[in-house]
Amino acid sequence: MTTVPLFAHSDLDAVFAWSAEGPVSVGDYLADARWLAEQLPATGYLLNLCHDRYRFAVGFAAGLLRGMTSLQPSSQSAETFRRLQAEYAGLVCLCDGAADTLDLPRLDFPETPTVNRKNRPKTKSAIPEFPADHLAAILFTSGSTGLPQAQRKTWGKLVANGRAEAIALGLDRQPHAIVGTVPVQHSYGFESTFLLALHGGCAFWAGKPFYPQDIAGALAAVPQPRLLVTTPFHLSALLSAEIELPPVDLLLSATAPLSTTLAAQAEARTGAPMLEIYGSTESGQLASRRTTAGATWTLLPGVRLEQDGDDTVACAGHVEGRVALSDRIELLPDQRFLLHGRHADLINIAGKRTSLTYLNHQLGAVPGVVDGAFFLPDEEGPDGITRLTAFVVAPGLTARQVTVELRQRIDAIFLPRPLVLVDSLPRNSTGKLPRGDLQALYAEKVSHGRG
Repeated sequence: MTTVPLFAHSDLDAVFAWSAEGPVSVGDYLADARWLAEQLPATGYLLNLCHDRYRFAVGFAAGLLRGMTSLQPSSQSAETFRRLQAEYAGLVCLCDGAADTLDLPRLDFPETPTVNRKNRPKTKSAIPEFPADHLAAILFTSGSTGLPQAQRKTWGKLVANGRAEAIALGLDRQPHAIVGTVPVQHSYGFESTFLLALHGGCAFWAGKPFYPQDIAGALAAVPQPRLLVTTPFHLSALLSAEIELPPVDLLLSATAPLSTTLAAQAEARTGAPMLEIYGSTESGQLASRRTTAGATWTLLPGVRLEQDGDDTVACAGHVEGRVALSDRIELLPDQRFLLHGRHADLINIAGKRTSLTYLNHQLGAVPGVVDGAFFLPDEEGPDGITRLTAFVVAPGLTARQVTVELRQRIDAIFLPRPLVLVDSLPRNSTGKLPRGDLQALYAEKVSHGRG
């Protein structure tokens, strides 16, 4: 049986995480994980709902020590909990705050006594190893294109995932202190904060800062070199706040396309390279690029892409099996490729084609538009025709003013009918817009009004 250690290195005194109380060493982390494992029941699934990144990490390792599988939904709604309860018998929730977990079995994260850390491991042999084929985690898609789907991840593949990203970003040569604005349960946050700490030699900030001032405070709380793991949505809000930021050495974005304009603004403001990660919950992270250096992506070590008709399949390396990707991809030599939008993103009206990504880009470029999204509803209008709709956050503008600007940017046949002004869009914690939430917004603002 092949086993893989919890950590890539054996330095028990190395910093694993930073909290409000200061640094936490690898040895202290292992002591906390072993202590928590003793509190967990002998059951198969651990629904790890901890918001604090360090407490999530302790729970994950404690679950591994008990032979459990970590369930990591992207949503913590009542509907999500009911689905998990029906599909995963015997699960137990691990919580670190007020959360309505219905009637699910629950363990609230206890205050880890400092006396526990006095019994921390003394030698590297104390670092546990786990079977490479152990089902370590089940992640769930965000539901941005439908119902969330379970994605099974084995321990060996997760480790290879973290190592591949560290090499691609150069963190294997120069580890950074990580501040992440994305939830650790989400695949991107899980890979680019937690796995980079386990197998990239990095340390992370325990919190999940959201507001610009909180992000600045978290960056100030960790030493250089610093890596900010964020999304286009969070990054845009941070730059717009125009607050003073501590020095940042590397920026990383994922979950949505990052415009070259925003990337250039981020680099000019911080002086740090702006990198992107491409991947999906199904495949794991697959490639990286520096956005301002061009449109070409470079595959992470070990990963391979293959063409299968019009589809592209990811395989090898840390990819679990063969995963058909949702994007239209043009393969290039030397492990590189270009993205041309999502298959489901294509819009064909009266023989003319475009993509929702392109339309959203043009909408966001209209002066005065703070946020916006085109949407193609499931239902037809009263005349039997399905029409594009756009939801727009644009304080101070009328719908007509936005439409006049859009007319200068896109073909008239793709103009939204209607264009609906709203106070905010139903973005989730990673800045995505789940299709179900947009459909509900459409039902409220458009189809309900027609009735």
